Amino acid sequence: MSNNVSYNHQGGETTELGQEATASTPVSGGGGGIGLFSVDFKKNEDLKQMLESNKDSSKLEAMKRIVGMIATGKNASELFPAVVKNVASKNIEIKKLVYVYLVRYAEEQQDLALLSISTFQRALKDPNQLIRASALRVLSSIRVPIIIPIMMLAIKEAVADLSPYVRKTAAHAIQKLYSLDPEHKEQLIEIIERLLKDKSTLVAGSVVMAFEEICPERIDLIHKNYRKLCNLLVDVEEWGQVVIIHMLTRYARTQFVNPWKMDDAIDGMNEKTFYDSEDEKKEKNNAEMKPYVMDPDHRLLLRNIKPLLQSRNTAVVLAVAQLYWHLAPKAEVGIIAKALIRLLRSHREVQYIVLQNIATMSLQSKGIFEPYLKSFYIRSTDPTQIKTLKLEILTNLANEANISVILREFQTYVKSQDKQFAAAAIQAIGRCATNITEVTDTCLNGLVYLLSNRDDTVVAESVVVIKNLLQTQSAHHSEIIKHMAKLLDSISVPMARASILWLIGEYCERVPKIAPDVLRKMAKTFTNEDEIVKLQILNLAAKLFLTNAKQTKLLTQYILNLGKYDPNYDIRDRTRFIRQLIVPNEKSGALSKYAKRIFLAEKPAPVLESPFKGRDRFQLGTLSLTLNTKASGYLELSDWPEVAPDPSVRNVEVIEPVATWTTAQKKSKKEQTSESFYSDTEEVPSGNASGSTSSSSESESESESDEKSEGEISTSEDNSTSSSSKEESDSEEEKQDKPEKESKHKHRRDKLEKKPTSSSAKTEKSASSATESSSTEESSSESNSESASESDSEPEKAVISKKTKEEEKKTVKEPSSKREVSLLDLSDFDTGTASVVPPKVLSPSLVADLQGLTLTSSSPAIEVTSPAFVPMKSHELLHRMSGKGLAAQYHFPRQPCIFGAKMVSVQIMLTNTSDEKIESIHLKEGKLPLGMQVHKFESIESLEPEKSITVPLGIDFCDSTQAANFQLCTKNDQFSVNIQPPVGELLLPVTMSESDFMKEQGKLSGMNEVTAVINGTSQSTTHQSIVQKVLNIANLGSVPSSQQSIHRFAAKTVHSTSLVLVTLELKEASAAQLVINSEKMVIGSILLQELKPVMSLG
Repeated sequence: MSNNVSYNHQGGETTELGQEATASTPVSGGGGGIGLFSVDFKKNEDLKQMLESNKDSSKLEAMKRIVGMIATGKNASELFPAVVKNVASKNIEIKKLVYVYLVRYAEEQQDLALLSISTFQRALKDPNQLIRASALRVLSSIRVPIIIPIMMLAIKEAVADLSPYVRKTAAHAIQKLYSLDPEHKEQLIEIIERLLKDKSTLVAGSVVMAFEEICPERIDLIHKNYRKLCNLLVDVEEWGQVVIIHMLTRYARTQFVNPWKMDDAIDGMNEKTFYDSEDEKKEKNNAEMKPYVMDPDHRLLLRNIKPLLQSRNTAVVLAVAQLYWHLAPKAEVGIIAKALIRLLRSHREVQYIVLQNIATMSLQSKGIFEPYLKSFYIRSTDPTQIKTLKLEILTNLANEANISVILREFQTYVKSQDKQFAAAAIQAIGRCATNITEVTDTCLNGLVYLLSNRDDTVVAESVVVIKNLLQTQSAHHSEIIKHMAKLLDSISVPMARASILWLIGEYCERVPKIAPDVLRKMAKTFTNEDEIVKLQILNLAAKLFLTNAKQTKLLTQYILNLGKYDPNYDIRDRTRFIRQLIVPNEKSGALSKYAKRIFLAEKPAPVLESPFKGRDRFQLGTLSLTLNTKASGYLELSDWPEVAPDPSVRNVEVIEPVATWTTAQKKSKKEQTSESFYSDTEEVPSGNASGSTSSSSESESESESDEKSEGEISTSEDNSTSSSSKEESDSEEEKQDKPEKESKHKHRRDKLEKKPTSSSAKTEKSASSATESSSTEESSSESNSESASESDSEPEKAVISKKTKEEEKKTVKEPSSKREVSLLDLSDFDTGTASVVPPKVLSPSLVADLQGLTLTSSSPAIEVTSPAFVPMKSHELLHRMSGKGLAAQYHFPRQPCIFGAKMVSVQIMLTNTSDEKIESIHLKEGKLPLGMQVHKFESIESLEPEKSITVPLGIDFCDSTQAANFQLCTKNDQFSVNIQPPVGELLLPVTMSESDFMKEQGKLSGMNEVTAVINGTSQSTTHQSIVQKVLNIANLGSVPSSQQSIHRFAAKTVHSTSLVLVTLELKEASAAQLVINSEKMVIGSILLQELKPVMSLG
């Protein structure tokens, strides 16, 4: 949607970009001085008149302006009645904009929106998926309880829609309906359960979001979809990935055992005691006999999520990091460090969140971030909050090995002009001194040196930190206390003055001469001090009275009298309490005897802890962690289970394909001769359940051993499939299983050739192993398919059965290949008598069925063909005036490029129009778009005057119409040129049948389809002339059509070989409909724009 409007924020008015657009507007609006989005009454009247116009162009222009008003934050609610009238417009563009408007204002104008409910319901059946989705979005935005049944019905219908975009919108509507009426929770859970089975990556994120909001406790809904979500996760859109990752984190914590037990077990083995009792030895031996083995589904999640650490979305990277932190073994967590460090190059808001999570992690695991220590050095451009967080991380990472480097950094930070940051740096030095005893004295000396700093903030913070350090190591530090007492006159920060007074009072016995003098000075300034300082003066007076009453008795009484009449009631209360406690009189209680023990008791040393300690109780990457408090909607991670729940709940049984294969094989067997080709030893009765069970268990074990080399995920899937096949073997007859084994045998032929068997028992095991593996491959391929409905799988089943028959036919008709015959015998014949099957076993009816079938999975009818028409139009590459006599033209020969299958062939004709010879003509690559490649022609030594030469060139445009920029150089000059391909030259023509065309077109419907109605076409136009017009624009292949009014063309893109299908249907009244289907929606849209004017000329 293009909007030819520019916004002027200075004067509140706007002007259109072109005068022509203004002139074409039916209503001028009263003059050029009035702004386009002006909110005055007259302007809105103009918009209303345009909306009531009979011309779609006026309505479309009005809707563009209204949406522009909404985009700039202006109120357009008064236009609601005029806009809602156009909700039934037949113009798709108008209808889209109307729905955009209604989504914004439907909740505010509920009464008027209710009048159009019937229109919204009809729009739910619209052929255009965008209209259907928009109608559902508007319907769910009307917050009126009376239409809840209508909304529920609409959601149920949208869930079964063929378009994944509509199903995605239905998932969003579920949340809106639940917030409006939570009583429908059970019905909505059923809809969510159905949507969770959806195989589209577009739907996955939205339905998991609905699951998290409505029923996060229903973990059982995830069991069957767990593996599918893990496999689809990489292809889901970014914000959907975040939601799914957080959900899978919660799920894994309830279904798998703690992977950290392995690390704890290793630590326990290293701490064995020499003397152990016999029982303890037995327990340890049992523990060693049962090592931790990670669940295959647990490993599947970690392996599939690992590539997302390279995502461009910071939220996705952080979500993956938190999943690894909470679920992965400790030895594997280190891979998240590099990804998180990469995020520190982003915006400061992103840095703040990432650093908060790193600070939390660095408290528990220092090792993973130590190699990236320099990444946390502070830059001068960092804001204060970022600096503080980096300081916190550096402090957490400090150890004996790197403390010297970190302290050198801290010395620089103390000199910062940012006072808050300098104070935080001093606090960090104090924490390092507390945590690492080797550098305590060094830090203390450095802090004392800072006491002579000119900055009051630095001095004050140094005093507070020194006070805390002296509490931990108070011995032999009387000199520091004396030095701080001398600074009392120059320090003005209340907290620093209070800290010095507390230190002098606490260690007054070590400075007996200085303490009374300090009290004397404080008594003079008592009335002017801050409250916290006054409290410490009272404490100092009480301690000195108890230890040195001879010198301080009068001073203490004087200070107590001052405090008795202080304006602050806390000071007055403390004064009365101290007087009664230390000054004995008749009213003194029993506590006065213990005054010295109360005031001079040993104080516990303060613990300098990180402010991020305790945040690990929250899940990483959540708002609760950032706020350090439980936010609304936060879901806590559960503890690891002691015993893992049953993993079979995640197995997905696929029964229908097996039954279909068996039926197909039964039919083929009935058509063969009635003679039995099975030996007596293989015909096991169906009642022998024990024999079938044992053989199936053997086949399962051998299948698992074969599949281990192919990865852990295939092992887990084989286990699930083998279990389902074992249940079937108990209930079905052996004769029904053998044709199935024969049909699925071809998938593992290469693997079985490497394992020749010597006995019939081993042969049967290998055959059952191949059967289980092939069924697993079938189920995995079905889970990854993107089919919109279950009916699409029926033709595929038929193709599979036909391919099985063709394989059987080939094997039978080649008796000379003994290797293949013996392999086929693995499932149907006795290996002891590996005889070649005689040709007479095929009946004439079976031979007729097998004719024309191939083993290829894709249709052989879709093949690249030579172009039917090559236009000789040339494009100018370099003008002779610009090229100083060298002229260059290029054209597209529409032939496969000899330099690469993904390149477009281009022929360049170079002409020397000057009077002199031009030497050394060659190409030099310029700045090409990402992925684009150019295969240059070989350098031309010389080109004589008035001579021309044609050279081939290959360019990989990556299915894009972006120009390839390069330089055409001669011996003395170089000229910047570019080749921009028409969209029609990015295609290769293909041939296909009409039925194949219709089948492929059905797969490329919905968002992969663009249509246009062409007026002015002639009904007398012949097929040949239409083909000529189309092929002149695009390199397409003509597809035969059974209807004269329908013309079909097909091609593949050169780079990605994506199909492009073009359909032109001639209708009555000189009209035609042009439909283009392609996965490359941009190519389809551009091709539509280029074909439309050509076909409208008649």
